[in-house]
Amino acid sequence: MNSTPTTPRIAIVGAGPGGLTCARVLQRHGVTVTVHDRESGPDVRDQGGSLDLHEDNGQIALREAGLLDAFLRASRPEGQEMRQLDPAGTVLFHHRPEEGERFKPEIDRGHLRDLLLDSLQPGTVRWGRTLISVDGPRGGPRRLRFADGTTVEADLVIGADGAWSKVRRAVSDAVPEYTGVSFLEAWFDDVDRRHPEIAALVGQGSAAGADGERGLFAQRNGGDHIRVYVIQKAAADWITDAGLTAQDTEGIRALLLKRFQAWSPALRRLITDNDGPYVHRPLHALPVPHVWRQDPAVTLLGDAAHLMPPLGVGVNLAMLDACELALAVARTDTVAEAVRVYEQTMIPRAHETQRLLDGGAEDLLSTELPDFAAADGP
Repeated sequence: MNSTPTTPRIAIVGAGPGGLTCARVLQRHGVTVTVHDRESGPDVRDQGGSLDLHEDNGQIALREAGLLDAFLRASRPEGQEMRQLDPAGTVLFHHRPEEGERFKPEIDRGHLRDLLLDSLQPGTVRWGRTLISVDGPRGGPRRLRFADGTTVEADLVIGADGAWSKVRRAVSDAVPEYTGVSFLEAWFDDVDRRHPEIAALVGQGSAAGADGERGLFAQRNGGDHIRVYVIQKAAADWITDAGLTAQDTEGIRALLLKRFQAWSPALRRLITDNDGPYVHRPLHALPVPHVWRQDPAVTLLGDAAHLMPPLGVGVNLAMLDACELALAVARTDTVAEAVRVYEQTMIPRAHETQRLLDGGAEDLLSTELPDFAAADGP
């Protein structure tokens, strides 16, 4: 897209991996862009656990962003190690990455975000910008209204604002629905010294086990941390149904120990030995397929467009979406044409993946081995 006096005003909402990747690729092609994020700054909260970025999507986006080599230097290829256990603690499958294996190395979300933020031109991200709504005529310009009373006009609004996207409301009435499966996150710090048994159980990557109704997934993060996700089929408000609050760590732990009483003592440590409170994360997904009327001035990427169960594709697809959208903007004459080109590829791909993962939250509780176990490879 040529830089002319009519260069479009592009606003991205959401400074996650998808939004930042889109901004980075746009800037590499000389396109001006602003990112708005509701957080007050880049370090206001923990960014979450470890991500595996795949060669066939997430890494493609990083290559277009000029950041693939930096990612590979910062990533943890040893994080591709995977152990599948039964509730008795018996190892059913153990994948050890080969030397030089780079199909899906791990990186902490916070490290990935820093890598992307540091690559952007100063002032690209506007912090403390909580979006209230997007209005204005279909076809643009659109008006973004923020909680601080300010407004911004844009010729293209890109919704990269996640599961509960405010931008999505401008083009779709769809809202995420509870999948019937709930995560409860637990943290373990300084694991090699303070939790050596758990460190040995998890190894350098991840370890998982399930009995059909409940499961545990433990994941090594950088900085000698491990995150554990306690997975259950349950009502979305199962904690309050039990007469507890999210802050009642001891009460929740006692309830979990009852529910996991048949599991081995080694695995039950993943419930009892955590440092600090649990974090409740009920899993939601958008309707399958999620469709909307094309708007030449508004589009979506990542979870805003196709929220799915967390089965290893979310961030990868968000970054691929972001890359393809940015390239479409850079290579076409109008933002309307860029939206059309982008969505005609992104939406069918998202629908196919949505259909594959529909109901897939319950796969997290399956006693079957992962698909790649039979081939002894990822």
